[in-house]
Amino acid sequence: MRIDNAVNIEDLRRLARRHSPRAVFDYVEGGVEDEIGMDRNRAAFDAVRIVPRYLVDVSQRSQKTTLFGREYAMPLGVAPMGLSGISRPGTDLALASAAGQAGIPFTLSNVSNDPMDQVVRAGNGQVFFQLYGTRNRGLMHGSVARAADLGVPVLMVTVDVPVHPNRERNARSGFGAAVKLKLPYLLEAARHPRWILEYLANGGVPKFMNLLSAQDTAASSAIEVARTSGEQMGDTTQVWRDFEDIRRRWPGKLVIKGVMHPDDARRAVELGADGVLVSNHGGRQLDLAPSPLEVLPAIRAALDPSIAVLFDSGVRRGSHVVAAMCLGADFVFAGRAMLYGAIAAREAGAARAIALLKREIDLQMGQMGCAGTDEFGPQWLLPRAG
Repeated sequence: MRIDNAVNIEDLRRLARRHSPRAVFDYVEGGVEDEIGMDRNRAAFDAVRIVPRYLVDVSQRSQKTTLFGREYAMPLGVAPMGLSGISRPGTDLALASAAGQAGIPFTLSNVSNDPMDQVVRAGNGQVFFQLYGTRNRGLMHGSVARAADLGVPVLMVTVDVPVHPNRERNARSGFGAAVKLKLPYLLEAARHPRWILEYLANGGVPKFMNLLSAQDTAASSAIEVARTSGEQMGDTTQVWRDFEDIRRRWPGKLVIKGVMHPDDARRAVELGADGVLVSNHGGRQLDLAPSPLEVLPAIRAALDPSIAVLFDSGVRRGSHVVAAMCLGADFVFAGRAMLYGAIAAREAGAARAIALLKREIDLQMGQMGCAGTDEFGPQWLLPRAG
């Protein structure tokens, strides 16, 4: 299948799977433990019922949406994704460039692989930065300072990784930051020669260019960088005081990512957050956590309307974006859906993913009788019994 023949995100997923060795694609696809959380994310969307209103003029539909004072072409951005370069070198740059061309934000993870300065340039001024807590606070502070110096407008602080999750797919394959695959997975990888050639041509295991300092990444091997990064991640000592410290250091808009409880959302705002991102990390952290869609209305109700409520996890369709916004989100982010496109065909594939979702949002709006994203709200939803 050619990339321009893909008619939905699932088609892009199949193309990405064809390109990738099983262990690498399992890293992209996988959740945690029994992967119940991933199933719950999908089931929550399946349970939404949007009630259309007809005989409404929808000849002029607009997806333009304002977030933190800036207008974007659609209410959807690219979520942060770590280690994307293992799927295909240059993936962060490809996603940032496609997002910039489409007029939407791209969020760069601090465990990404392409250098922040290059990604910011590729993203046409629409690149956000996402930060994980690290045991060495100096690493966090260095990342924050570099993002501020580059003029990044929004910082997302991820709080839902206090310990390393139990990702059993990775344990079976031997996939980790250092990528030491077990023999059956190595043999299967031989069926993907294009991936192998790209992997070797780019020096093997990609470095985490935005976690360690430039001096550390330049002076160390990729394996050493991976080991150091693994030792830093999963900070069990991170508390609200650390979030306050980042607020003092960060001059731009600040979002807390991974919030699933109204009380945590309120606390974040009290400490200076400009927005919260309701997320269960795509089902990759706590398997028995609820779907973000289930807790979204309560979090929206807990906060002042001036506070941005963002959403991610499980987005595969334009209708999912609409559902999240009707349930209270001001803006939505998608991760894997975008990554499938980039794995399949680099920037062209990422652009295809964005275009497919934009078309689906447009058709959804037309069918339900909604001319603009500012009209989304609970009035479109079928009331639940009881």
